[in-house]
Order: sequence, then C-alpha cells, then structure tokens
Amino acid sequence: MEVWVPDLDAATRSWGWLLGELGWTLHQDWPAGRSWRLGATYLVVEQSPALSGAVHDRLAPGLNHLAFHAGPPATVDRLVAAAPAHGWALLFPDRHPHAGGPDTYAAYLTDNQGYEVELVATGNGS
Repeated sequence: MEVWVPDLDAATRSWGWLLGELGWTLHQDWPAGRSWRLGATYLVVEQSPALSGAVHDRLAPGLNHLAFHAGPPATVDRLVAAAPAHGWALLFPDRHPHAGGPDTYAAYLTDNQGYEVELVATGNGS
C-alpha cells in the first residue's frame, strides 16, 4: 500500500507511532518517504512532488480508510487513549467502540491530514 501525504514529517509522527504500536517495523527511509513492514505486507507514506491536493478527503472517491487488526479490546482502548498525542482523533465518539455495529469492537481514528484508520479488536468486546 502506498499513501501519498502532503506533510511527510506529520505522517511519519502519526503513522510511525501507530504502525509501531501494531507491531510494524520501519523498513525503508528516504528523503521523500518511509515504509513500514509487517510480515510480507508493507505500507509506504510518501510526499510526492506530483501530489495535487493539500489534504486527503476520505469522503471523496478513492480510499476511505485502512483497517488493521489491533489485538484485544484493551489494546484498542490503550491506542485510543494515546492517539491524540500522536496526531490522531477519535471519529464517532458517541458510538465508540461499536461504531461498526453491535458485534464489533473497533476504533475509527483520523489524522490531521484527513486519513482514517479502523483499529479492529479481536473478539467483540461485549
């Protein structure tokens, strides 16, 4: 997966923290981007000179969000509590942690560049 970002430093702080907490490790680091790896999967954030917009719009056609397995509900709760210090905000706080439905336990976070992630707990947390 490759995500183009308007501010690489901000993306490195938010995505780097989150991916590290989820067990991903820094794989590559170059002036315009970073990549993290978990097993055979890797995610790239890059500040491309070809980028046409200033902020990602998750409500426009294209990527809405990326979903990650986050472990047990207690881990999701810990990540939600720590997320604001790393550039993430909780979406749908009035329905958290069941915004995905009564049988799910998940957090939906957005960063200051408009990207959304879903952190899905193992089990339903009820």
